[in-house]
Amino acid sequence: MSASPSSTARPASLAAWYAAAAEWARTDGLTWVYLFKALAACFLALGIAMKLDLPQPRTAMTTVFIVMQPQSGAVFAKSFYRICGSLVGLVVMLALIGLFAQQPELFILSTAIWVGICTAGAARNRNFRSYGFVLAGYTAALIGIPASQHPDGAFLSALTRVAEIVVGIICAGAVSGLVFPQFAGMQMRSTVRARFSGFVEYVSASLAGRNDRAQIEATNARFVADIVGFEAARSVAVFEGPDSRMRGGRLARLNSEFMTASTRFHALHQLMNRLRASGTHGAAIAIAALEPYFKEIAPLLAKSGEPVLSAADAAHAAAQLDTYKAELPKRVRATRAELETHPDAPLLDFDTAAELLYRFIDDLHAYAATYASLAVDTHERERWIERYEPKTNAIAAGVAGLRAAIVMVVLGAFWIATAWPSGATLTLNAAAICALASSAPDPKRTAFQMAGGTMLAALMGMIAVFGVFPHIDGFAMLCVALTPFLLLGVFMTTRPALAGYGVGYCIFFCFLAGPDNVMHYDPSSFMNDALALVLSILVSSIAFAVLLPPSTPWLRNRLLIDLRRQVVLAGSAGMRRVRSRFESGARDLMFQINALSQNAPELKRDTLRWLFSVLEIGNAVIDLRHEVAALPSHACHAKTAPWRVALRSLIDALSALFERPREECFERALAATTAAIAEVQQMMAGFTPSREERHQLLRILSQLHFIRTALLDPQSPLASAMHGRGGASEEEGVPHAT
Repeated sequence: MSASPSSTARPASLAAWYAAAAEWARTDGLTWVYLFKALAACFLALGIAMKLDLPQPRTAMTTVFIVMQPQSGAVFAKSFYRICGSLVGLVVMLALIGLFAQQPELFILSTAIWVGICTAGAARNRNFRSYGFVLAGYTAALIGIPASQHPDGAFLSALTRVAEIVVGIICAGAVSGLVFPQFAGMQMRSTVRARFSGFVEYVSASLAGRNDRAQIEATNARFVADIVGFEAARSVAVFEGPDSRMRGGRLARLNSEFMTASTRFHALHQLMNRLRASGTHGAAIAIAALEPYFKEIAPLLAKSGEPVLSAADAAHAAAQLDTYKAELPKRVRATRAELETHPDAPLLDFDTAAELLYRFIDDLHAYAATYASLAVDTHERERWIERYEPKTNAIAAGVAGLRAAIVMVVLGAFWIATAWPSGATLTLNAAAICALASSAPDPKRTAFQMAGGTMLAALMGMIAVFGVFPHIDGFAMLCVALTPFLLLGVFMTTRPALAGYGVGYCIFFCFLAGPDNVMHYDPSSFMNDALALVLSILVSSIAFAVLLPPSTPWLRNRLLIDLRRQVVLAGSAGMRRVRSRFESGARDLMFQINALSQNAPELKRDTLRWLFSVLEIGNAVIDLRHEVAALPSHACHAKTAPWRVALRSLIDALSALFERPREECFERALAATTAAIAEVQQMMAGFTPSREERHQLLRILSQLHFIRTALLDPQSPLASAMHGRGGASEEEGVPHAT
């Protein structure tokens, strides 16, 4: 008997309902879980603060919304740095009150200087470490400015304020870690898997010629965001538990090795593109000799024809790469011997490409091996001294600090001159806004959104305080009454377009309408405080728009100069950790420029071209320095040898070119490269080195040749300088490189 239509439709309907429910749980369901957790932590902090009879339970409520994040590790990290910053701010403010309690002008000035220093530190640092600087300045103002009006009770007031902050931190951490916790470490596993698979696909497609320049640029721009985001997630995951901490070194190593492998592959791919663009017979011979090796790479990165999806698959890929790497030098030497029979074969181009291929396979093997090591709790690859080092412009950080100090001095002077009862709120809130918004890509917009959220909080707070609170009794009814008001703000924080409004609403609704143990219904004081909050945010927004705004071209130009200066670092910094400093600094600067150029795609593309040029030449310089340092002691390799002098002149010329990319600097760098190649070739012709020494010198020659091709690349941002030398065209430039 066949099943009836209704019986077959019922299971299908149940399956559809189950799929819809699962999809809701992965998306909007997580949002509602976060809303529930934020409100639960808020009410828990409020209840404990009231039970302990702390003077301002609203501070504990405000702290919850400041530190609350969807991921538990982010809450722990933010809480840790908030406690550290609060304690530092407490100590500093007690010292300032002791010194200047009787001189309000000097007190405001010294507080403004301290807030400026902390704001500069917040702009200089990354992730939640910057938050520690924010809190060191904000806590000093939060504790010190009200306490300065009553110096005799300053110490007790400071301790109770810190106690309220700690209560909020503990409640937020407890709820986040115990109630439906979401861990960054779990998310990082899928990120590692997706990035490895995406990189393998990118390598395979690029070697097969399926990626055009637009796709390559888009992929590399995505890689930059992935690298910075991965480091941010890793710094949070270490707070979540021992599992993440046991893998912290390997995760940092994975990020570093991914940067190196992607840079090396891009250099190899660019060199092959230059050979293809030249169109010469010799280039065609070199390409035909190299392409079989490229076709062998993609199968090495798969297991049974399937892409790598797990650490076990990565172990298989690493083993295949290790075997391939061991056989590669012998095979390349055999291919080179065949090329030597062709009079037109460009051996230097072949040597350079073969050297880049070997280094790429070596870097890719290290990347796969580190990925595979994540399958176990402990591994020898955990011992990793390299680390991601973000790069921030010191001038921009100093400007952020100076801006915050100026705003505080102006508003403090206004408070002293007018004796406005809410002047303390006006001044201390300006300190918080300047510090919090300074790290945003568009602080003026962030501050303006927070002002909008604060105005809404003032309206809703007035309804809550004067329309709802007088009609309720008991803590349970208080929580019920606050729920709709707080739910609105927390929901806004989950929507990217409304996040700024939501943050302003949540924080300042608690500040204005947060209940105390003994309620005081004073409409004039409420409206004065609301006005002070909105005015302080608007003044801060105006300061961001007028006093050297971060979104203007001057900051982008400074960051671009810092990006080019990474080549200077590659040639002059100590050899210890120079590559990780170079790689991470270049990508971090690129990420910052992209954040400031959301509506300028042309600027993004131009910056990406500079990033490619910096990475290509900077890595070649680092490789040169490593090879020279590894040479055996010999009179021909002494520092005073002509070829060593020529190498130093080349590195100096490249540093000058990227410091100030002008035509005369380009001419000097190109001439220095040609001279260095000639000196190395002359030195090699003058004596018979050992086999290993000869390979080292050939590698040095390959790096010099690669630098020369990179300088002459018509797609490089240095092309304008290249075209300035007699109007050379693209067709003339690339054949000259080969």
